Amino acid sequence: MKAEYDFSKGKRGAPVPERGKTRISIFIDNSTLAQFRSRAEKGGTGYQTLMNEALRDYLSRSDRPVTEKTLRHVLRQEMPEYLRGLAKPASAQRRRRQG
Repeated sequence: MKAEYDFSKGKRGAPVPERGKTRISIFIDNSTLAQFRSRAEKGGTGYQTLMNEALRDYLSRSDRPVTEKTLRHVLRQEMPEYLRGLAKPASAQRRRRQG
């Protein structure tokens, strides 16, 4: 080990930049960060990796156009539940009138 090192030509930042990644500073809500850290600990991975995956997943889903097939699928899934919700208040009103 040298007695003295010359840092006059040194640069700030990561010592070895990773390919395809950029170091940034952002503000994240404490509760959100705590959730990612907790999930990362349970999953045995890094919280930044989970955040990156969540962002990538969101971006991949939000760019997809709504196709007829997707719309039909959503309607088949959501309409029965929605219609059941509409039917309940009407039957409840009838029961109140009869009772």
